[in-house]
Amino acid sequence: MKKVLRDRILLPLVGLVVAIILWSFGVSLLEEQTPIAAMFAPWPTANAFVDLVTGADIWLHVYLSLKRVVIGLAFAFVIGVPLGILVATSKVFANSSTPLFQLLRMVSPLSWMPLAVMVLGVGDAPVYFLLAFAAVWPVMLNTIAGVMHLDPNWLMLAKSLSATRTELVLRVILPGITAHILTGVRLAIGIIWIVLVPAEMLGVSAGLGYFILDTRDRLAYSELMAAIILIGMLGYFLDYAARFAHARWSHVKEREFGR
Repeated sequence: MKKVLRDRILLPLVGLVVAIILWSFGVSLLEEQTPIAAMFAPWPTANAFVDLVTGADIWLHVYLSLKRVVIGLAFAFVIGVPLGILVATSKVFANSSTPLFQLLRMVSPLSWMPLAVMVLGVGDAPVYFLLAFAAVWPVMLNTIAGVMHLDPNWLMLAKSLSATRTELVLRVILPGITAHILTGVRLAIGIIWIVLVPAEMLGVSAGLGYFILDTRDRLAYSELMAAIILIGMLGYFLDYAARFAHARWSHVKEREFGR
């Protein structure tokens, strides 16, 4: 019990305290040359954070950003999982598509921002495209890895029972690779959350990225820093939810296997 208390509560708190001390020290050094840096200090940021989260305005931005994350992730899932299964099960498709996928995967999603606006216009559509483009690769690659790690005997048994390709995918492959898919989703959430803020600086009138620009334009630097802290906290909770879903699924499968 003491070890759990130390590892899960005391040590994380010590890490946070050290980070705040270093933060305060860094700001004090910058103040000598840049007096405005005082607005980024921990105490003004804490006051701004309280005002921010107790107000109503920020939660509309949070809601819209989370909505874009969910939609972008849904597009990535719908595209990435079928593509991953197809690459893993078809040598012809894999050989013909892998070079293209590798090329596209290495292009920064933000490189597509000007093109996305030109083709899709301003608004949510280019943001959805950028988020989906960023998230599709970890989903697809983890799906491929999952299929590759499946027990070949499962597939042979399904084929010997005259399972159709659809039945093979739905009843054997997908249940067998769910843990890998959830790992890909977790990685995708992390990437999406990083891409989200700059993507929302692109032709939208609400969202966390827009709010960052707005605080900069209003010279509300303490509020800007508070928004950055809030973005980090929300990202942490999203990652925690993804880890919980993965752990929950693994626990359920272990219980079924044990039975």
